[in-house]
Amino acid sequence: MQVIFIHHSCFLVEVDEKVLIFDWFAGDRIKGYTFCGVIPEYEPDTPVYVFASHKHQDHFDMDVLHWAEKYKNIHYILSKDCKMSPHFLQKHGFPDDIREKITYVSAGEKYQVDDVKIETLRSTDAGVAFYVETRGATFFHAGDLNDWTWEGAGDLINGRMRREYRTQIKKLAGKPINLAFVPMDPRQGADQELGMDYFLETTSAEYVFPMHMWQDYSHIPVYKKKIWNPGMAERVVEITHENQVFLIEEQ
Repeated sequence: MQVIFIHHSCFLVEVDEKVLIFDWFAGDRIKGYTFCGVIPEYEPDTPVYVFASHKHQDHFDMDVLHWAEKYKNIHYILSKDCKMSPHFLQKHGFPDDIREKITYVSAGEKYQVDDVKIETLRSTDAGVAFYVETRGATFFHAGDLNDWTWEGAGDLINGRMRREYRTQIKKLAGKPINLAFVPMDPRQGADQELGMDYFLETTSAEYVFPMHMWQDYSHIPVYKKKIWNPGMAERVVEITHENQVFLIEEQ
């Protein structure tokens, strides 16, 4: 199994003959940033599954629908807040049959696309998080599900956020997770560790990739050194740059 950190919260997973891509957007879409991640090229008959957790511009880009022009076995699993009307799609040059390749999903539901099983969690910000299983391999992509605690927000708001986050993550306790992708946003300052801490404590995810870091990966090694449990620290994957490739041994 191979994982590629594309950029920001976008990861690509190659498992068996499939390619799973989470939360892609073009690198020039966000003001003040230039993201340089590149999606590799695959054979036209490759089964490709594209996930979008919500419609924020750093998680979804409708240009991803153009990939259907190359990959005949492509499928889109998009949060319902990304929904586009037939008129909108037609206006932007997409053929009518693109709708047949899209599955729109809501929080707290289960879906299946081919042999890919999908369970959604409710985000603490927008859209959904994904728990995905295919042929015994399991993945969790949090999207913007995080403990978004902010200095100055107040105990009432921060406390509610923490409760909502923990309620969702508890649903993963006991579930097998080979790979997890979890926010650790440097804009939160010292609180950027809160969501990651609880995720590591609550789940048995084997490899946990920090994300949503706005190109600042400097805190990952600092965080790993602070974790008192060496086994827990080893589960956190150290990301250093975009287009970084990780080879994962399947158990």
